[in-house]
Amino acid sequence: MILTGLLLGAVLGYVLQRSRFCVTGAFRDLYLTRSTRYFTPFLLAIAIQAVGVAALTGRGMLAPEPASFAPLAVIGGGLIFGVGIIMAGGCATGTYYRAGEGLIGSWVALIFYALFAAVMKYGPLGGFTEAARARTVADATIHETLGVSVWVPTLVFSAIVAVLVVRRYRAAKARAASGRPSVTLPARRTGLGHYLADIPWSPWVGGVLLGLIAIAAWLLSTAAGRNGGLGITTPSAKIVTFLTTGDVTLVDWSVMLVLGILVGSFLAAKLSGEFRWRVPDAQTMLRSAGGGVAMGVGAALAGGCTIGNSLVETSLFSYQGWVSLVAIMLGTWGAAWFFLQRPQRAAEANRPAPVLTPAS
Repeated sequence: MILTGLLLGAVLGYVLQRSRFCVTGAFRDLYLTRSTRYFTPFLLAIAIQAVGVAALTGRGMLAPEPASFAPLAVIGGGLIFGVGIIMAGGCATGTYYRAGEGLIGSWVALIFYALFAAVMKYGPLGGFTEAARARTVADATIHETLGVSVWVPTLVFSAIVAVLVVRRYRAAKARAASGRPSVTLPARRTGLGHYLADIPWSPWVGGVLLGLIAIAAWLLSTAAGRNGGLGITTPSAKIVTFLTTGDVTLVDWSVMLVLGILVGSFLAAKLSGEFRWRVPDAQTMLRSAGGGVAMGVGAALAGGCTIGNSLVETSLFSYQGWVSLVAIMLGTWGAAWFFLQRPQRAAEANRPAPVLTPAS
């Protein structure tokens, strides 16, 4: 049954590559350009998963267990992780699918991310992580605190997302009507192949499919004996630990899932003609390595990454999910200012003024 993880991971990797869906870009663009192009579809993915998981739980098909809330670890880890994904140029899933495209910088970030997640979870710093995450509060979820059914926050959140989706759609439609006509490139294939490989997918397609894949992950993972949904950090740490110890019990459904992301993104990149090995400069390589370290440390402390926390735990309306989402966003914004916005403004300030010549 664990091979279903490989299959679903390949589907996830394919979807992420074709839609260029990366949560780092969603958070970064919200700060730098005030764009919700990817952020609103990401909220839509959370809402789809929340409705699906609540319905399946009500039918007795799932029994999700929201993570306990350790405020200091979650906030601190989320901030560190947010900084790391800007340095690495992608979140956990974004790093996986870009590695599948042939980006060497993403491979560097991925290796250090998995390595330090293993160090923090199963290695010499495992005791520190366990102690930090042991400082929990009583309630784990929002609806537990309110004393209501999980359907209350699910429906309220879904209604808010529906309003945001409609607003985003109307704004995009207005811009399309007032802008220049788009240029359509000749199709390399016909029929289904054209849509699967030739044309980029809309963020809306990526968001909807991500939500549906997240629901499928719960069902397939449960059938394989693992009570959980999508997850990236723990299986990444398990891969490193397996490679160093040979403990085959670590190779479970979640490990197959993350390996499948590499397979799926590679296939998508090859079919679309976007795969090629790309080696960045030394500074980018070092920054990618540092970003991978921060991602591994931050995700281990926070109890998850932008998938495990910001997508999955938020759909369960756990405090860990929503608090880490805010912390990751703040870390992303701070790093975006420091690494992207600040140098750009400094370069503009130091740019010499144009020399005006008198008219003849």
